[in-house]
Amino acid sequence: MSHMLDVVGTALLWGAGGAVLAWLATWPVRHRSQAGVLVSVAIVATFASVAAVYGNTRAMFLRSDDAFATIAVAVVAGTLAALAAARSARTFARDRESVQAAVQALRAGTVPAEDGRRLSGELQQLHAELAETARTLTESRERERALEASRRELVAWVSHDLRTPLAGLRAMAEALEDGIAASPERYHKQIRVEVDRLSGMVDDLLEISRLQAGAPSARVDRVSLGDLVSDCVAALEPVAELQGVRLIGRASAAAEVVGNGAELNRALTNLVINAIRHTRADGTVEIALQATADPAAAEVTVADECGGIAAADLSRLFEVGFRGEPARTHQPGLGAGAGLGLAITRGIVAAHRGSVRVANGHTGCAFTVRLPLAG
Repeated sequence: MSHMLDVVGTALLWGAGGAVLAWLATWPVRHRSQAGVLVSVAIVATFASVAAVYGNTRAMFLRSDDAFATIAVAVVAGTLAALAAARSARTFARDRESVQAAVQALRAGTVPAEDGRRLSGELQQLHAELAETARTLTESRERERALEASRRELVAWVSHDLRTPLAGLRAMAEALEDGIAASPERYHKQIRVEVDRLSGMVDDLLEISRLQAGAPSARVDRVSLGDLVSDCVAALEPVAELQGVRLIGRASAAAEVVGNGAELNRALTNLVINAIRHTRADGTVEIALQATADPAAAEVTVADECGGIAAADLSRLFEVGFRGEPARTHQPGLGAGAGLGLAITRGIVAAHRGSVRVANGHTGCAFTVRLPLAG
């Protein structure tokens, strides 16, 4: 037993000595790369094994032939381990280059290219996460560029829309001040109309800012969608008559939602006014409340006879300030609008956990608002 302990102790001492020497000798290699670490580990393991075997043969007093054979076997095993480690190091180096290329692509603002080769271990997951991050950042940059373009467009349109009534107000005010107004009563009425129009534009801008900031509604109640449709028809029927448009409403289901009644009314009103504005004379605008296949939701559809929307404009219709609708006819009595109504509608509906979509039909288009029902 004592002799066995002596043999094991001697092997441990020789193995530890070989490991320390190899560790010190490969110190520069380990600090160059991760592949160098793998090579260093293989060399250390090989030297430790050979040294331990050599110490073991000396402690056991083996014949020189047996000792040589044992050491040779250890050297061969260590060499094979070193070759395997070198192979792994080369694979790791290629994987590292793929990850570095992904990082450079991410830094350049592009999505890393896929070469079809699967990386080793955690590097595959890291490469996939880098690619996903790059795609997310690219989409975010695209949204930011689109939003910035939309903001610039909005500023240009709002500036134009404000300049015209302000110029008219200035001219009318100067005419009244100089006493040269042919009909002061008509000027006073027109000033009030223009002021109301400017106030409405300011209110729309404030509402857009509130919705984009994610500010919560001031009041939340149970709102009947049927009453909402009826109120909207009653309020806008005179407007529709002035344009020669027939406005009808129908409710085929009873539905209640939880939300702000005033905001939902504004969202629906924007859709109906937009429909009236672009519907031809003697045309019809219909507001319909109907149930859906999903018992937890209901839909309100506003269908008009506008002639349809250009396919290129459908995806941008709810953007802030967008007014590019050349395919739609225009009724001069309601003006062209500031391009904020549909964006406000989408923001209000989204704040109520709903959605709004538009589709072309036979004689016009239909806007559909989908809202979750109250529990």
